[in-house]
Amino acid sequence: MASRFVKFTVIGLGFLVVAGLSAYLTLTFIVKGEEAVVVPDIAGKDVVSVLRLMTELGLNTKVKGSEYSADVPADHVIFQEPRPGVEIKKDRDVRIIISKGAKTVVAPKLKGIPFQQARIILAENGLCLGNQSHVFDGNFRKEEIISQTPSPGSNIERGRCVDLLLSLGVRPAAYKMPDLNGRPIEDVFLLMDAVGFRPGNIKAVFIKNKPFDMVVEQIPPAGHRILEGSRVDLKVNKPPDDDGQRILDEFSGVGLFRYRLGHGFLKRHIRIRLNAFGTSHVLFDDMVSPGEEIWHLIPNTRDAAVLLYEDGELIHTAGIFTLSGDRFPFLAEIHE
Repeated sequence: MASRFVKFTVIGLGFLVVAGLSAYLTLTFIVKGEEAVVVPDIAGKDVVSVLRLMTELGLNTKVKGSEYSADVPADHVIFQEPRPGVEIKKDRDVRIIISKGAKTVVAPKLKGIPFQQARIILAENGLCLGNQSHVFDGNFRKEEIISQTPSPGSNIERGRCVDLLLSLGVRPAAYKMPDLNGRPIEDVFLLMDAVGFRPGNIKAVFIKNKPFDMVVEQIPPAGHRILEGSRVDLKVNKPPDDDGQRILDEFSGVGLFRYRLGHGFLKRHIRIRLNAFGTSHVLFDDMVSPGEEIWHLIPNTRDAAVLLYEDGELIHTAGIFTLSGDRFPFLAEIHE
């Protein structure tokens, strides 16, 4: 009985020795079979080139964090682990810390730069956009930077906001509002286009014993100070059954449609239709002499379409007016 126990014990120990020796030899062979590489010096290099180099060497790059550094540019390596020159096996990790750049930066010079470009420059320097003020200044184009706070060249912390003073361009001319009452609407539109006024609310009204297509009311009133680019509201005398103008009562912006007949000897039948807001209205339907010009108000919207028929043939046409000569001497400019 005892001899049998000793026999099994010896066999078991022998098996354990053989198994341990086999495992040792196997691990040794595997470890020795792995190819070793020398860790390169990557301190001060940019992250993109570091990633490319580590991939070529068969090493993994692990970012431990980022820190501000006055000496190492942003997105460059400050620290690495293992240190350079150490031999490690492939597929091992190399840990790095990346620079966020200097904690303070020099405020860039933004004077004379367009606003959109200034925003990009601020973002590239880790700065944010602060308060924006606007003034008229003929020395700078519209939306160009006139000045900034903090001033250019000063050292400021990253993340700080920079306040900007922007130009509105040349100060618009100021005029004494002319008296438009009793004037033809086409002349009024020519005047407004010439001096830079914009159509505001155009209302069609009916007043007996007054010519049609004449201005009967205006805002601002005559004599008031008005700046170039301001809107002018008008009321225009129209027939009470003019369906084409009725739609303008509910619309706040209009344009002027123009069509001139070509030369010839015979009158032509002209019909103008306005398609807007899902409805169709006849603006004009009459015989017109050669060379005669037709003017009409139309809504200033993409949803409106003007269809002009000449002797039954559909013609698409539109015109923008320019003023030549001194047709409006009653407009007085205010010099400041």
